[in-house]
Amino acid sequence: MVKPPFQNADVAAVFAAYPRDVRARLLELRALIFTTAAGIDAVGPLDETLRWGEPSYLTTRSKSGSLVRIHWKQADGDRVRMYFHCQTNLVETFRAMYPTEIDYDGKRAISLPRRGPIAVDALAHCISLALTYHTNRRARRA
Repeated sequence: MVKPPFQNADVAAVFAAYPRDVRARLLELRALIFTTAAGIDAVGPLDETLRWGEPSYLTTRSKSGSLVRIHWKQADGDRVRMYFHCQTNLVETFRAMYPTEIDYDGKRAISLPRRGPIAVDALAHCISLALTYHTNRRARRA
């Protein structure tokens, strides 16, 4: 797993503020995002920033993909979320491919437990689809 140092002190501060188990799960998701991106040549390096106060990952150089955010709020209780742009069909696509392996929250998020096993391979595939969303859309139009 790729675990780069934080590129942004504000993002590091948000991670530091999470409860220990939430931080561990979100760091696991962060590493999965970077690892998945590193395995796709067309994606290039990711920019790590805050959007709406939440750790966010962007393909700003290649512009191949859609924003991926991860976060936990007190109101989420024992769940963390991985968010995708709500004006895409990404979560609808994920739901069709992985109807039982992953839990969803509406049309914009994957919902994951704070602790315990997660469907890493399915999540990595979902992340790869998000990071190549614009490239894939352009290819479908051609």
